[in-house]
Amino acid sequence: MALLTLTSDIGEQDYLLGAIKGQLLGIIPESRIVDISHSLSPFNYTQTAYICRNAIKNFPSYTFHLLLVNLFEKKPEQLLLAFHQEQYIICADNGLLTMIVEGKPEIVIGLPLEKLAAKNTMHCVQVMAAAIQKLQAGGDVQSIGVPDVEYLEKNHLRPLLGENWIEGQIILIDNFENIVVNITHEQFEEQRKGRSFRIIFKRDEVISAISETYADVPIGEKLALFNSAGYLEIAINKGNAAGLFGLQGFMEQSQNLQNRLFYQTVKIFFG
Repeated sequence: MALLTLTSDIGEQDYLLGAIKGQLLGIIPESRIVDISHSLSPFNYTQTAYICRNAIKNFPSYTFHLLLVNLFEKKPEQLLLAFHQEQYIICADNGLLTMIVEGKPEIVIGLPLEKLAAKNTMHCVQVMAAAIQKLQAGGDVQSIGVPDVEYLEKNHLRPLLGENWIEGQIILIDNFENIVVNITHEQFEEQRKGRSFRIIFKRDEVISAISETYADVPIGEKLALFNSAGYLEIAINKGNAAGLFGLQGFMEQSQNLQNRLFYQTVKIFFG
């Protein structure tokens, strides 16, 4: 039985999500479909990469991960099927793949779209499902598409580093309005080198300790911790940090450093 995950930015307001699942089950009847998220912010590759990366690594080996995210950034000619760290990822050729795996996948093949077919979501799902069906039937991954295909690459968002500081971007505001920053625990400790630190955001808000849980501070107090994925998170115990502090998440349109807004960044000073 094939295990499939489904991630998209299409929401759940209309028929499309149900139609996609119906089409997948029609082509791969013995499959099991697991939803990761269908509420991703449109065009926000950084957020999508964070969510997909940290969900995918927890699934059993040889799971198929279907990403229906920004399928039509440009007129699509192909989809991509990648095999990386014993996981299959199928997505558009839009740069998201390399952001998720933080580099080049082990294997990438192209899945051409039919030239005369309507280039819509349902056709893309049909092509994805057909590839999975062939792999489930024992086909070799290199034989079901175009091997060594050229594809668009984008770099994942890295924090900025200085001798005595590290600056990260807010990549996600979760359902509780906790703020996730693109600084991992490993990056933090490597840059810290055992020194004291001050986490500064919105110019005058400072945190100088790392908590283990939200309950480590009184209700209404701010805190910083590293979440289950190992990323820095700023929160308020039983409060809404993003709304209270006026913080907003990073968007690709703000990548120009001269145009970055301060409320999208969190800076840590050491020493």
